[in-house]
Amino acid sequence: MGIRLLGPVELRTGGGGFTALPGAQRRAVLALPALHLGRVVGVDAFCELLWGDWPPPTARAALQGHVAALRKLLAESPFVLHTRAPGYLLTGPAEAVDALRFEALAGRAAELAGADGGTAVAEAIALLEQALRLWRGTALADLPDTALRGTVVDRLEQAQIAALVAWAGLRLRQGTGAAAVAALEQNVRANGLREEVVALLVRCLHQAGRPADALTAYHQARVRLDRELGIRPGPALQAALAEVLAGDRDGGAVTPPSGLPPSPPPAPPAPTRSVPRRLPRRPVDFVGREPELHWLDRECGAERGGDGLALVVGPAGVGKSALSVAWAHRAAGGFPDGQLHADLRGLGPADPPEATEAATGATEQRGPADPAEVLGRFLRALGVQESAVPADRAGRAALYRDLTRDRRLLVVLDDAADADQVADLLPAGPGCAAVVTGRGPLEGLVVAEGAALLRLAALPEADALRLLEQVLTPERVQAEPAAAARLSGLCDHLPLALRTASARLATRPDWTIAGLADDLADERTRLAVLAGDGPVGVSGELRRTHGRLTPGAAELLTVLAAHPSPEVDVLASAALLGADPAAARHALGELTAHHLLAGTSPGRYRRSDLVRLYSAGLLAERPEPDRRLVAERLLDYYLEAARACAELLEPGQETYGDRAHLPSALPSPAGPRAAIDWFRAEEPAIRALVAATTDTDPQRAWQLAAACEPPYYASGLFAEWLSCMQAGREAAERCGDRVGAARMDGAQASALLCLRRFQEAVDRARRAVAGTRPGDGTVHLRALNSLAVATALVGGTDEAARLSAAAIALAGRSGRPGRLSATLAHSAQVSLLAGDRESALRQAREARELLPGSTVTICHLWSMLTEAHALQPVAPEETCEIAWHRALAGCEEAGLLHLQAVGEQSRATFLASRGRAPEAVGRLRSALDRFRANGQLPASMGVFVTSIEEQLDSLTRRLM
Repeated sequence: MGIRLLGPVELRTGGGGFTALPGAQRRAVLALPALHLGRVVGVDAFCELLWGDWPPPTARAALQGHVAALRKLLAESPFVLHTRAPGYLLTGPAEAVDALRFEALAGRAAELAGADGGTAVAEAIALLEQALRLWRGTALADLPDTALRGTVVDRLEQAQIAALVAWAGLRLRQGTGAAAVAALEQNVRANGLREEVVALLVRCLHQAGRPADALTAYHQARVRLDRELGIRPGPALQAALAEVLAGDRDGGAVTPPSGLPPSPPPAPPAPTRSVPRRLPRRPVDFVGREPELHWLDRECGAERGGDGLALVVGPAGVGKSALSVAWAHRAAGGFPDGQLHADLRGLGPADPPEATEAATGATEQRGPADPAEVLGRFLRALGVQESAVPADRAGRAALYRDLTRDRRLLVVLDDAADADQVADLLPAGPGCAAVVTGRGPLEGLVVAEGAALLRLAALPEADALRLLEQVLTPERVQAEPAAAARLSGLCDHLPLALRTASARLATRPDWTIAGLADDLADERTRLAVLAGDGPVGVSGELRRTHGRLTPGAAELLTVLAAHPSPEVDVLASAALLGADPAAARHALGELTAHHLLAGTSPGRYRRSDLVRLYSAGLLAERPEPDRRLVAERLLDYYLEAARACAELLEPGQETYGDRAHLPSALPSPAGPRAAIDWFRAEEPAIRALVAATTDTDPQRAWQLAAACEPPYYASGLFAEWLSCMQAGREAAERCGDRVGAARMDGAQASALLCLRRFQEAVDRARRAVAGTRPGDGTVHLRALNSLAVATALVGGTDEAARLSAAAIALAGRSGRPGRLSATLAHSAQVSLLAGDRESALRQAREARELLPGSTVTICHLWSMLTEAHALQPVAPEETCEIAWHRALAGCEEAGLLHLQAVGEQSRATFLASRGRAPEAVGRLRSALDRFRANGQLPASMGVFVTSIEEQLDSLTRRLM
């Protein structure tokens, strides 16, 4: 062995001996991928094993540290620990892991046990003895005591008991049951409540010629079962007693040991072998899902390559039940011993039936199904007489395992609540398969039972249209193709919503698809239109899921309605809740586990439109002060977060006073590029929030818009910048803030400059200057700077120079280096446009000198580009080359695509002027490749890319 898990966790290193790894957590990080050798284990599973439900904020970093340390230890072993999304993958020989070796030996023994002949039985016995000797105590004995560790250990110990039972059974079959007595007695002493083990002990003692000891073992077990569980012996134990009684050579009654109660009557007859066919009827309108059906074939079909356990999860209405039942009908022929189905009602209503009936017009069963009741139905379906069905869940589960161990049976468990509800319902035989569906926290099945996971998504558009055709006829759908596609999109391509909508149309032949699509387009009534009859409908399914959430997750689902974007991150969620990020992360995780949200990247989550509308309905039921509080929290969060990112790009940002609702945490980007990345991800939400609050909270709305000026410039989102500032100006006007309105005018002028709409920029900048006074500080200065550059770009260089001089004088009097630096950077650009390269060079260098030496800001990079441009005609080529290299490297490092594009063009012009046209062409091509490969390239950057392409074409023609 190389890794030992069936006892304390140990690793064999290069020295040849086994070593106990330091620290329980490090041992856990080795044990989990070893148990799943050759399969990726997600980071979440590691965290659950190490810390349970409450991993610390540093969990991922700690996990990475353990992985790094393990890789050093594994370097001298045949194992390699790889990084594979979404976690880690351990590769190496399976026979070198004792738990996997145990499993392989037990599996081979099971194959031999089914063969005829004494030799096969003897070989199976030898293999099982070899497997059982691998155990050195409690499995994973020295790992952190978490719920997941307990689940995994239970699974391993169940396998150990199964091997022990199989071995003792073969010993009995061989006639050497006496050899199994000692091992069985040891197990019974540890846990005398396992009836199948006690039954084997009774039979082995009897075969060894010790009937009195056999009866003692039976009666001791009977008393213990009665005292500790309040139950009578089950069929297996009663059958063992009957065997002992029938084997009495004297033919008389055998008296129980003194002091023990009399024994019950012999066991009832064994169950007849029944072949159940319990699948619901095949879904009549099931369409598509071919990839998913093939996946189920591979994992659970009769000729499968997987382990025979599949977990299908997904949001409400996505078609999990229909997929599982449709596949089960398709695969039924491969399971000749029958098919079982159970609706586990995992998200059944928590309210009493009468309350549900009052709300929905229909009576529903309350709460999730009891596994014991389901087991009872399964046992009866498998031929067990009612009188022989054990009373308790444990007894029923044991009998169910016995009955399914040698069958080829398919079990479909629909709408499971959690892994515990499902655990005893899984068939035991290697020829069996089970498909479990649900939208609750079922990850334990993947970790503890090795289930293969399928996350079911909405239908592709083509299949969604086919579903409409199934209900409405192809002719009706094809008569309105555009309307049908629109209807499908408004239903989120969810089968349940599509069926509800198409059913409305099918029963109303005079309705048009376009008319219903118009009804669904109204977000206020969409969910009501898709409600359906009774409890079945999108709203009903979402309500059931909502009813199973903890208070924290339910609150987040409600307040997320205030967030205008489909995507949300941890920090914004914390702000909405008025909580810390840990609480938000926990609530987000729960919503994701119930498939109300979907993770899109680390820390970011997306919700569907229907979930968003359901949240909006919840929030609308709250009192107006509560709704206003949630909106204010979100605005204050984004205002502070945007300002923090803007400060990295352009230090000296205005604060606009204290926030009423200070967020518990803000983004902390490591530099300008990270700040830009954060802003690009959040920009749609910020712009929508500004537009949505111009009437309800205009002061915060325009201040949020103003805080985003530097990130907008740095990210190259110029059209979005202009739109946001226009909404900000409306808000400033609404609250009568003269300075705020002028600030928005100046910001619009800057956005128009970047969009190369120079005359419009002049007009907006003049309005900004006219709306402010020198005493208004930064706002007036910004307006002067924007007007100076815009005027120079339309040819008014003399006026631009006067405006720049006035701005420099005003900035100098302010006594704030940041203001003077920004003004000098603008003035340098005006001088460059006027052809005064000497002044441009001097002003650009003065602007940089006023900034901290290590700071890379917008002003710093802009000044570097101006300096490089001003040096071109007069400085030595080497000096110019160094200046261009430093400026462009800084732009690329900071992620300022706009400045980089402008700089690449100017550098190409410089190279061509020095007779280095081929090099210029190479630079431009390289720049284009980088821009085109950038998946986040804003649409506004298209004009710059086109300009580079035109310059490249011109230079290429000159070289031909």
